Amino acid sequence: MRNVSESSITQAVVSSFDGATDPRFRRIIESLTRHLHAFAREVNLTPEEWKAGIDFLYRAGQISDEKRNEFILTSDVLGLSSLVDMLQSDTGATERSALGPFHSEGSPALAVGGDLKQDNDGEPLLVHGRVLDEDDKPVAGAQLDFWQAAVNGKYWQQDPAQDPHNLRFRMTTGDDGVYAFTTVQPAPYSVPYDGPVGDLLRAGGRHAWRPAHFHFIVGAPGFRPLTTEVFFSGDPYLDSDAIFGVRESLVVTVAPNTDAALAKRYNLAAPFLSVAFDFRLGR
Repeated sequence: MRNVSESSITQAVVSSFDGATDPRFRRIIESLTRHLHAFAREVNLTPEEWKAGIDFLYRAGQISDEKRNEFILTSDVLGLSSLVDMLQSDTGATERSALGPFHSEGSPALAVGGDLKQDNDGEPLLVHGRVLDEDDKPVAGAQLDFWQAAVNGKYWQQDPAQDPHNLRFRMTTGDDGVYAFTTVQPAPYSVPYDGPVGDLLRAGGRHAWRPAHFHFIVGAPGFRPLTTEVFFSGDPYLDSDAIFGVRESLVVTVAPNTDAALAKRYNLAAPFLSVAFDFRLGR
């Protein structure tokens, strides 16, 4: 090690992991080291620039807590989260999209057809569809984990006025694979702009806005779990999402519905707004 040089340091670091027993770990850490060192050489990284990068990571750690993960947000705005989703999307299954930094475990159970809107402000919206396999057959007992922002553009973690269980749930489908619930139509919102990610976006001349969307995690025994989002046609930020999460196949149209029987079933006043979306899971 005493003779390590600019030309030999990369291989020296790679070789230092020779004792690793997990071959996948070995492959990832070797590639990460080579690409990281190649990046520093390509831009001729200075100590001051290196320190600025380290300071960014330190500040991301300082601002992160159980309610906010600035590291996920960093991955999101750099497109890494979406690239990983694209690499892992299954042919024939619903496309993956961003988890985002505001998912929480322990959402309350909601029965199929339940009301999530409760006393939230906003336009009532019926959301329904099915969970299917790649052959369009219903998936019985599928688990849906759902969360969304309120009409003020904030998740419960960002808004002390919201209950910690607001606008999120877990739901289990029946044999028909059907899910359904009433909620409020969300609005576009800005990703957190008060931390290092905000500084990064400002330095790059980028805005921080996301189109309105719902978050879903859908899974069932024997199928690969799906993390995705559902977006709405006509949103002004569909083509400039700050975290690159939009896919054409995930864009739905909200339409007025005059079905009186459906309105009565879900305690809505006709006409009401509704949107339908089917999930397809890969095995």
